[in-house]
Amino acid sequence: MNLIFAEAAGQGGGMLGTLIYFGFFAILIGGFYFIGIRPQQKEEKRRRALLETIEIGDSVVTTAGFYGVVIDMIEEQGIVVVEFGNNKNCRIPMKKGHIVEVEKPSK
Repeated sequence: MNLIFAEAAGQGGGMLGTLIYFGFFAILIGGFYFIGIRPQQKEEKRRRALLETIEIGDSVVTTAGFYGVVIDMIEEQGIVVVEFGNNKNCRIPMKKGHIVEVEKPSK
């Protein structure tokens, strides 16, 4: 029985086994990158571009699901003042990062 294992270890070992191991490992790492990391980077890039286009008068949706209109911006601090509702009394300053959708007003 020990003779069989000794022959198998002598035939399959060496450089080829190491290359197959590292090749499999490289494919696994590449798969993780294309399935998990790359889509997240693309989404973050799209989100940054969306936040840069916010202007006064745009309709926005917040992360909490509230719909409002941007009425003022403080660019240095990354804050926008959003007006919620029709009564014009609910104006809330919030970080730009809490905006998930922007709709430009039709002209």
